[in-house]
Amino acid sequence: MNPLCTPGDHLLSRRAFLGGGLGALGGLISPAVAEVMKQKDKQVLFVWMDGGMSQLESWDPKPNTEFGGPFRSIPTSVPGVHFCELMPKLAKQMHKLCVVRSMCTKDNAHSSGVDRIQRGDPKNRGVPYPHFGAGVAKLLGPGASGLPPYVWIKPGSGGFRAEDAGFLGPKFGSLAFGDGKPPENLLRHPDVAAEQDSARNELRSMLDRRFAAKHEKRVVEANASVFDMAEKLMSRADIFDTSRLPERDRVRYGRNDFGQHMLVARQMLEAGVRFVKVTSYGWDTHGDNFNAHATMVPKFDQAFSAMLEDLEASGLLKTTLVICLSEFGRTPRINGHVGRDHWPEAWSIAMAGHGVRHGTVVGETNDKGTWVKSQPYDIGSMFHTWYRALGIDPLRTEFDNAGQPLPIAHDEMIPIKEALA
Repeated sequence: MNPLCTPGDHLLSRRAFLGGGLGALGGLISPAVAEVMKQKDKQVLFVWMDGGMSQLESWDPKPNTEFGGPFRSIPTSVPGVHFCELMPKLAKQMHKLCVVRSMCTKDNAHSSGVDRIQRGDPKNRGVPYPHFGAGVAKLLGPGASGLPPYVWIKPGSGGFRAEDAGFLGPKFGSLAFGDGKPPENLLRHPDVAAEQDSARNELRSMLDRRFAAKHEKRVVEANASVFDMAEKLMSRADIFDTSRLPERDRVRYGRNDFGQHMLVARQMLEAGVRFVKVTSYGWDTHGDNFNAHATMVPKFDQAFSAMLEDLEASGLLKTTLVICLSEFGRTPRINGHVGRDHWPEAWSIAMAGHGVRHGTVVGETNDKGTWVKSQPYDIGSMFHTWYRALGIDPLRTEFDNAGQPLPIAHDEMIPIKEALA
């Protein structure tokens, strides 16, 4: 382990203009997006690279070194800052980004790392803490849109994930959309008349009252919120439909799962969803790391870059905190299967948008990328930083766990000031 890594040691048609510049956008923003901007609701886009994206093949390359691998580094739009050559589009947008290269966390296993990173690792509380998305949903609410406050776009199956909410209660769990698609049977069947639907809802209301009389408040709230969310989604089924968008948009994001899921995420942000998580799987490259990253990183580069362009063009980047991370990074050492293993000791997180300092790199690793050379940061500091960026003071704000006040972020850590605007 890195001896420096000691926990607690730091208290249009707008898109028609994208090909030739982003100017002259006044009056060209869609009414729906304009309404979201008018409300000035802060939002979060949380991009999760599941399995552990390699920092050496992305944000913190070390070319021509013992562990550097075969890829070159390329200059970015910020002088002196280089990315891996697999990210040429994001290199041109470094002036919008804040990259923390000095992450030093604890867990090198997926089973513990995924949970700890997304919950922020509050100090030995002995209770299931909420994921960051659930915390934001609780503290900031659903916003004026009335849409589900915490949604998750992911490959595979969907459904309601109450466990993400921890002790906050199932009401604040994530609503997962498998393959970016709406829940089955979202819309009322055409054979069911409006009068029949109204009668059914009256019956449901009566049964809800009976249910409420026999169950605890948080369960009742969760039960009711599911129906409320479903009703609101029924009126906004269009946010799942990317076929109505210009072909150029679908191509810009990439004709692959991650690209199209990011496009759905953009529509959800435009519709006013408070917290949108997008997951990309397949980054656990214990074998054939370089060919795998040569395939996956360009897809990420294309979609993430297109998202930043569009959020800036619409004005939503001013009110949206964008976060991209994994549960850890990957080893500098290259194993016998030409892969990189798990490495929480020195890795990177990227951010953009509301509340963060753009065009900034925080921290550094040594010349081989093996250890953090500057001040190391654990995930608790990131939670402080993210909440601060959203205008929430972690030192003055607490969660309520059935009458027990609990900190929203690790109470022995502090925000990364260099990362905040």
